Formats: sequence, C-alpha cells, structure tokens
Amino acid sequence: MDRMLEQMAGKLNRYDEASLSALWEKYFGIVQKYEPTEAWEEAVLILNMIQGVRWKNQLFNYHLGLTQKRPETGHVVSLLQEEKRTGNTLSSAEHGAGRKSGKVLAFRSRKPDETC
Repeated sequence: MDRMLEQMAGKLNRYDEASLSALWEKYFGIVQKYEPTEAWEEAVLILNMIQGVRWKNQLFNYHLGLTQKRPETGHVVSLLQEEKRTGNTLSSAEHGAGRKSGKVLAFRSRKPDETC
C-alpha cells in the first residue's frame, strides 16, 4: 500500500499546479451535486488531490520564504534555525511577512467502531 501511494504521489507531484487548478471547478461542480456513485467518490478524491498539490506548494513556498543565505558562508538556513543560533527572535510580523492567518483543520483518527 505504501509503495502504491508513493508512486501516486510521485506522479501527481510531476504535474504543475496551474494545469491541475484548471480542473478544480469541474470537479468541485461534480462534488457539489452528491450522487451515491463511484464516479462521485472518484471526483471527491480528484478534488482532494488537486487541493493537496495546492497546499503542498503553499507550504513549500512558506518554508522557502523562511530561509535566508548566511553571508559569511553562503549556506541557506532557516530563519527559525538562525534564531536558535543567535538568540535573536523575529517578531511575529517578520515571521508572517504580511500573510493572513488561516484556519487549520484537525483530522483525528477514527475509532474502530466509528463510521464516516
């Protein structure tokens, strides 16, 4: 199972976000019109894969934005690592760089007797 999921993720990661996002409206429209069919279930999974790529890219860009090149060595370091090294903390404004905060949804594991 792990190997199959890794292969799917690898294939999905090779597509660009713009191409996938062009399909978002199509699959969102299908998902909005619930039908108890396999096609509807697959549309939900496709929509989630598109959302997953978007989220992965946002997370990647966020972390990339938290990096800097250390002048003395030329090495790229995380601003958070630099804080630990120097003891100088950045303000929350510097950390967020003007970004709006979003809501993080917690996903919990289902109990064995719990259904969807």
